[in-house]
This record gives sequence, C-alpha cells and structure tokens, in this order.
Amino acid sequence: MPHKQYMCPVEALVDVIGGKWKMPILTLLFQGTKRYGELRQHLTGVTERMLTMQLRELEQSGIVQRKVYAEVPIKVECSLTDLGLSLKPVLQVMLGWSEQYLCVIEQKAVWWEEVSNSSINPTD
Repeated sequence: MPHKQYMCPVEALVDVIGGKWKMPILTLLFQGTKRYGELRQHLTGVTERMLTMQLRELEQSGIVQRKVYAEVPIKVECSLTDLGLSLKPVLQVMLGWSEQYLCVIEQKAVWWEEVSNSSINPTD
C-alpha cells in the first residue's frame, strides 16, 4: 500500500492525531498501559465501535500497540510505542499554544460583546 503524500509535513501529524477521541486516548496512554475496558470507562460518550476504530488508526500509524491475551474473557492492553511516546513533547507545546489561543479568542469575544451591547449610535 503506497504512503499518503502530504503537501506539508505537519499534515502527517494532523492526520495521525486528528479525530475526536484520539487526543483523549493519547492522554490516557501517556499515563501508562491501559486495558480496553479502562479506556472505555474513562472516555465518557465514546461508543465501542468508535474507540476500536480510533485505536486501530493509532495502531496503523505506529503510535499505539495492542496486546491481546488468549483468555476468557479476552483481555486487550493498549500502550504507546516509542514513536507514540515521542509525541508527548510535541503535544505539550501544542497544549501551551492552544491555551494562549483560547485566551485571545475569549478576550476578543468579551470585547465584541461589550462593543455589541454598547449604546453607540452611528448616526449621532
């Protein structure tokens, strides 16, 4: 299967971590190996189908590894690969930027609300 071509290398990162549940999954796995049931329990609102799909995508990207134990009931553990662990500093920088961005957006929203609610009449 040929590799996807990207116009910009950052697209590869977005492709790997993009998805509603991938960041919460990664956040939990940065804490250590988790069983599938633990992930499901901590990710309120995720369906089994979606969790399985997101984990498979992360596994195909080389970020997550799954270990399946041949026992009844079946036991599946998920952990980060070395490549997955290497994402941590990248995501920490992204978190810092996102927090700053959200502060700026909030300030603009407050300013816009104040301007919108002011009694400025352009015909005065």
